[in-house]
Amino acid sequence: MNEVYQRGDAVGAALMSVDQCESNLRSVRKGRRFRRISFRKFSFWLMLLGALFSLYMVAFDFQVLFHGEQDEEVSLSTKSEQNNSGVDVPRRPKRRKYHPCEVAFAKSVDYVMDPKDYVNFSRFVLKYVDEEDNLIGSTPEPRFGGHQTLEERGASFHAINQTLHCGFVKGPGGRSSGFDLEDKDKVYMNSCVIVVSSCIFGSSDFLRRPTSKRISEYSKANVCFVMFLDEQTLSKLSLEGHIPDGSGHIGLWRIVLVRNLPYEDMRRTGKVPKFLAHRLFPSARYSIWLDSKMRLNTDPMLIIEYFLWRSGSEYAISNHYDRHCVWEEVLQNKRLNKYNHSAIDEQFTFYQSDGLTMFDPSDPRNLLPSYVPEGSFIIRAHTPMSNLFSCLWFNEVNRFTSRDQLSFAYTYLKLRRLNPDRPFFFNMFKVDLWLKSFHFVQMKDCERRSLVKIFHHRELLLAGAIP
Repeated sequence: MNEVYQRGDAVGAALMSVDQCESNLRSVRKGRRFRRISFRKFSFWLMLLGALFSLYMVAFDFQVLFHGEQDEEVSLSTKSEQNNSGVDVPRRPKRRKYHPCEVAFAKSVDYVMDPKDYVNFSRFVLKYVDEEDNLIGSTPEPRFGGHQTLEERGASFHAINQTLHCGFVKGPGGRSSGFDLEDKDKVYMNSCVIVVSSCIFGSSDFLRRPTSKRISEYSKANVCFVMFLDEQTLSKLSLEGHIPDGSGHIGLWRIVLVRNLPYEDMRRTGKVPKFLAHRLFPSARYSIWLDSKMRLNTDPMLIIEYFLWRSGSEYAISNHYDRHCVWEEVLQNKRLNKYNHSAIDEQFTFYQSDGLTMFDPSDPRNLLPSYVPEGSFIIRAHTPMSNLFSCLWFNEVNRFTSRDQLSFAYTYLKLRRLNPDRPFFFNMFKVDLWLKSFHFVQMKDCERRSLVKIFHHRELLLAGAIP
């Protein structure tokens, strides 16, 4: 009997052991299955996140920016894609990156010397139409640019002793046509020999002061830094904490208030200080213009020495970073609705009828390395040819559209064509190339970016045009 019980206990223990083993095996299998499911889920979510990140980069054109080292400009190349309704929708234009580069400036202003007769510039005398008395009409309105006829316009392109329209034209009885300045500002401006100037009209931008620590004490004492503002902009800047001191300065900028703006178009009004520095500063020998979107980071004397004196030039302007043909510029202005399309067509048709052709980079007869400038930075000596070119360019902006890049090449080429015996020492900087026969130097556009810090205009940021 005891043997039976002992055998039963042994069998029961064996069965319990088998049940326990099976239970352990089931637990192990459940654990393995759980790990397999967890790993699969983890892998699935990881791949999904990776795919979403890739789509984000493609859709939003993600780019890494290095602070202070590069600037972005919108490229011409834009493609279109179709939405669900089959309508072509412009794809967001890709942005190209443009970097500053090293510029071989003099070590300091102590090494800079003014070569008074460094080039045999063309010599002739320019006088300007100051007042128009015989205006047709019962109540003729004075125009800042005057009522220039086509015959007067054509004759003004000859580099000879002449009296031509160049802004600041008063109406009958000396009636002002705009851009009125206070007498104390006129006295100050008449004393300037070297000028750095800019402007903000219509509260279109922020005030950006030159980087004081990079401006020499010599330039602070001898260079006039003048910022032209209208009353609206001055009021806006005052609310932002930019208030002129007792001498009329905000930082290095001497604030000059402009009343009675000559044009409703603020962009066209801005062309007055941009092109007519020789009229605003009659005693100046050199001037630097920079757009209000820029902050000057380089001593102006080093800039003048490098771009004018060292190359023997009297006018320096940057090549456009992306476009070189006026045809391209016309299309870009229309695509971005920069100006009325009919007005652009009228101007462009007129220029073509007067000999403007497409830019051919392979043509060795080119008088310019590009037909489209980046006009936000201009360095010039106030020589007769430089002053004449500036007046002619301004007159085109006054007569046609305010988009000065459309009229640049036409104005320069016609001036050169009608005056083959009058050299114009022109520096259009893009790549390192010296073309002595054409009297211009072409250098790197990245040099322009090394001179200044470039920002976006206030009006574009507020309008949401800049992502």
